[in-house]
Amino acid sequence: MAVLDKEELAVLKAVADELPEFSRTPSQLIPVLQSIQKKHGYLPKLVLRLVADHLQVTIARIYGVATFYNQFRFNPPGRNPIKVCLGTACHVKGGEIILENFERRLQIREGETSADREYSLERVACIGCCALAPAVVIGEKVEAYVTPSKVEGIITEIEVRKEMAAREQQRNETAASTNE
Repeated sequence: MAVLDKEELAVLKAVADELPEFSRTPSQLIPVLQSIQKKHGYLPKLVLRLVADHLQVTIARIYGVATFYNQFRFNPPGRNPIKVCLGTACHVKGGEIILENFERRLQIREGETSADREYSLERVACIGCCALAPAVVIGEKVEAYVTPSKVEGIITEIEVRKEMAAREQQRNETAASTNE
């Protein structure tokens, strides 16, 4: 059995507490999965076993439903989710190359989350910004006309903002401790 980290254990316990709120009918499968996804951001594998036991359906049926709909994910999202558009316009203007650059820079494949859970990377069909192709969505922000060299700049900007936030938090903690 895989070793669970604190976050996974917390999700497992929270879902175990939430499941009794749902009826035990198999028709509740999608609402149960949507509720778990909404609250926790993903569907951990061990949680799916709890859902299978609660609804008295096979784990294969749950995977069948959860993999059919692309709204469900099996990996925890990163703090900086990156969605690379591969709609027609973005594909024609080099979206695949942009995706490969993010994979190489972050050392994760599409659909994965970095080990530190800082980044998650996914391919999306279309974000509706064809005039800005190739486009990428970082969190809620759309990056337009992305080039391979701009990928490095995007990651550097995220890392700089993270470092600035950490320094600001440290300054606030220091100020708070000196005021005590």
